[in-house]
Amino acid sequence: MTSNETRAITDLGTLKAFAHPLRIKLYRALHVARTATASQLADQVDEAVSLVSYHLRKLAEHGLIEEAERQGEDGRERWWRPSAEGLTVRHEDVKDAPEKLAAQGALTRILLEQRVDLYRRHLDESESWSDEWRSAGFEGEYLPRLNASELAALQGELDTLVNKYQAKGRAAEAAGDTQGRENVAIHLYGFPFRA
Repeated sequence: MTSNETRAITDLGTLKAFAHPLRIKLYRALHVARTATASQLADQVDEAVSLVSYHLRKLAEHGLIEEAERQGEDGRERWWRPSAEGLTVRHEDVKDAPEKLAAQGALTRILLEQRVDLYRRHLDESESWSDEWRSAGFEGEYLPRLNASELAALQGELDTLVNKYQAKGRAAEAAGDTQGRENVAIHLYGFPFRA
């Protein structure tokens, strides 16, 4: 059963396994769908089912995803789901080994590239969304002057807020309220910089 907790990735093997562009795309697609087969995911990422199945097995070997209850009539298809509500790689969990730091850096760069690609695609397709959705969307840059503990506290508060809305949306969908609901990406970065 999927854990409601966020899983911290702390070992080098799992970091390396996850730091693969296709595996990250598959994990994201599975996180959005909640459960899916390799065939369904292959359609979403435009890859061969055999390749997608291989990468799903690699994610499962490291406990990032797990088999889900079978759905539908076809008993041959394997269904997958995320094994946790989310994943995180924290500096304090990898700072003890240069190999872990390098793997975290590679993973973070792939995530950034994919997030930028996702946002670019949104910008390219923005006219296909209704005025209501275009008005509701946002982007911004905030430049507060904080210390490290204040930045950590801000991140905690943002997590709590986003989790509240995620739970609200899932509860509404479970109750049958699907009208007007779409997948929404929220990308936030908080980091120090020198001008």
